[in-house]
Amino acid sequence: MRTKTLGRTGLDVSIVGLGAMYSGKPTNSGISTPDMEFELGVKTIEAAVENGCTIIDTAYVYSRGGSENIVGEAFRRNPDFKDKCRVFTKAGYLGEGRDHSFDGILKSFEDSQERLGMEKFEVLYIHDAGGYPVEEVMADDGAMGAMRKLQKDGFINYIGIACNDPPVNTPFIETGEFDVAVVPEAWSMLNQRGAERILPAAEKFNMGIFCATPLEIGLLATGPANFSDEGRRNFSEACLAHVGKIEDLCNQYEIPLLAAALQWCTRHPQIACAIPGGRTPEEAATNAKAGAVDIPEAFWTDLEPMIRHWEKGVDR
Repeated sequence: MRTKTLGRTGLDVSIVGLGAMYSGKPTNSGISTPDMEFELGVKTIEAAVENGCTIIDTAYVYSRGGSENIVGEAFRRNPDFKDKCRVFTKAGYLGEGRDHSFDGILKSFEDSQERLGMEKFEVLYIHDAGGYPVEEVMADDGAMGAMRKLQKDGFINYIGIACNDPPVNTPFIETGEFDVAVVPEAWSMLNQRGAERILPAAEKFNMGIFCATPLEIGLLATGPANFSDEGRRNFSEACLAHVGKIEDLCNQYEIPLLAAALQWCTRHPQIACAIPGGRTPEEAATNAKAGAVDIPEAFWTDLEPMIRHWEKGVDR
């Protein structure tokens, strides 16, 4: 799989990683519900790494520690994974509530260490700090102060921000204090919210970006004919028809829509990696292999006029 440099970190990462939010959940359910199938989840992580993913993205809130336990077990069973793949996790969002205090971040990190069986991390994110004033989160006695302590003590190398809502993510990214950000709901072939403020700030500070939700709940993986939104999106008929036209172009070039959607995201200079979710080993493997598909420049030239923002098409 092709790789890119993750902003100012200098880390080399695969252009497709694995978002482990739903790994081991064969059906749709809430992110904080502890209903993962453990062995299925472990096999999903294994499939991602074995097919070239060098980044696994997880957090405590993903099934209340279930995702971290699964990732940790996959790495325990496969000692060579530590040389092939990095695990990034998040602190402060507990599922039952949020604690972005200095002590709360340290406790969250220590609990993640135990679940994952890992002492050090390349990147740790402040997770979903919505509802907290930015100044409070960034204070020396707040979340950022705790992150700086972990960095100074050698437990993490780089500090990230990961907020699900773009308006919450944006002011943190614009501080320039973060090395890396996970950016959901703001960049895909149907959604260019990130172009307004998030990506310009990332370019200004050479921040490395992981693009979450790149497949729009599967629409950009399956195409409109086989798509089921499970009630999570309100795609307009016009939007669905437009995706059909993009799929037709993909078919002309014999390129999977999935590969085009994931690789399109990482064509932006600051976006190093797309992190689609993978529920099963088959999904994880298919997503990873999409990062290795060779796509000619002529395709991107023909696709460019078809890229537009669908405000109503991506509403929840």
